[in-house]
Amino acid sequence: MPTHPDMTTDTPDAPDNEPAVPADDGATASAAPDAASPTAVLDAMQHQLAVYARRAEQTRLGGLGQARNSMDRAAYLLLNRLDQEGPMGVKALAAGMGIDSSTVTRQVAPLVESGLVKRTSHPEDGRAVVLQLSPRGEARLEEVRSSRRNLMQLITKDWTDEERATFCTLLTRFNTSMLELHPSSLAQPPRPGS
Repeated sequence: MPTHPDMTTDTPDAPDNEPAVPADDGATASAAPDAASPTAVLDAMQHQLAVYARRAEQTRLGGLGQARNSMDRAAYLLLNRLDQEGPMGVKALAAGMGIDSSTVTRQVAPLVESGLVKRTSHPEDGRAVVLQLSPRGEARLEEVRSSRRNLMQLITKDWTDEERATFCTLLTRFNTSMLELHPSSLAQPPRPGS
């Protein structure tokens, strides 16, 4: 049965100076060689990112042990932000996470109901309400963090500390660049001759 070109990773027509993507999903391939063209490196990056997204979805990367997948991504990110930044209002939380206030309000509601987050008065303006991690939320966040930390240790068990630190630095930089990207810059580049 013929395979749609978008459904295969095999690229037999790749030019000799550009490495072909392996016939598997490419996850076992080593990093693009230093001599690879910039286009080949960018192609390899987007391919590996797609493989990562699929693998993360398939395995539901969320830790090990009892806490595995016990907290959804939105809850984890909100609790983590409150832990790192301290009590804050919905608008500040939304701005810091790069999402709108209505999304934060919707995502925080079950965290307040479950007692992981509490609403308190702003320390400087008693009329304003801020969100704060509860003691229960702090304990739950540490349980999930520990589980996820163990997972990262297992996945990178053959990596050096330096490799882990480099990967973390580059991934942080990548995520920051994605956040800074404006939707207008996602538009297709003009075609040659148009």
